[in-house]
Amino acid sequence: MKSNKQEVAPRRKVSFSVYMKRYWQLYALLVLPLLYLLIFKYIPMIYIQIAFKKYSIVESVWKLPLAANHGFEYFIKAFKSKDFLLALRNTVGLNLLDLVIGFPAPIIFALVLNELCFKRFKKVVQTIAYMPHFLSWVIIYGLALQLFAPSTGFVNMILNNLGMSSIPFLDDSSHWVATYIGLGVWQNFGWGSIVYLAAIAGISPELYEAASVDGAGRFKKMWHITLPGIKPTIVVLLVMNLGNILGSNFDRPFALQNNLVMDVANVLSTYVYKVGIKGLQFSLTTAVGLFQSVVGVFFLLTANWISRKLGEQGIW
Repeated sequence: MKSNKQEVAPRRKVSFSVYMKRYWQLYALLVLPLLYLLIFKYIPMIYIQIAFKKYSIVESVWKLPLAANHGFEYFIKAFKSKDFLLALRNTVGLNLLDLVIGFPAPIIFALVLNELCFKRFKKVVQTIAYMPHFLSWVIIYGLALQLFAPSTGFVNMILNNLGMSSIPFLDDSSHWVATYIGLGVWQNFGWGSIVYLAAIAGISPELYEAASVDGAGRFKKMWHITLPGIKPTIVVLLVMNLGNILGSNFDRPFALQNNLVMDVANVLSTYVYKVGIKGLQFSLTTAVGLFQSVVGVFFLLTANWISRKLGEQGIW
């Protein structure tokens, strides 16, 4: 008897040479990015060994003698330094505040922006929100100085005219932290919302139409359709931010810090600059940088593993 099922013909294997002739343009596009990664990312990793050796500018990195304590001299020295421990505490604290306060801001902004009906007004709001991202932190500090200076700042002048006392936004540690976080949120929330708006645009309009038929209002649509629709994007970005918990940009804390708030403003990036570049302790700061990278990878892998265990996609 003949089988009713149609036999599926086996797929022919394409040889490597034929495959490359067919798709060589796609691989050619990868040449420049791979060269960039090789030259500027992987080859410099040779100099990681400076963290375990006594550095000398006149000697080859391969000929440098091993540091004391089996090469861990500078790691021990760093953890015995009060300045390093203070910078480590400030880095973790400021980054956690950035994560708790700054991470939800672009999500909320994207959700609100998506609900606006007037397209022209929506575009104007988007443009205004994106603009701070293109300002350098030197310019932002200049604006902050004009607004929040203790005696000549615009905000404190208004408070004084109203009979209220000045607020030390930039001169008091607790107020400086609030100003630092607020300026960071102001600069990044508009630009960060682009990813979430793109994710929202990928949600099927039929879901909203079906919810409208069932009598759902805007808030219920946002809660039951929009948020679950962008949940994978939120998880991926959250995992990436957790991986950067010990990382910090140099320009933001360096531009905003002053001698009155160094107990909260000195972070690992400024510590590396002052001790490594100005103090010429290259082995010590290489050890600090390696410590940051290893801890960052640990947080990244842990956060990704937890997200996969909770049923989310994660980064990979």
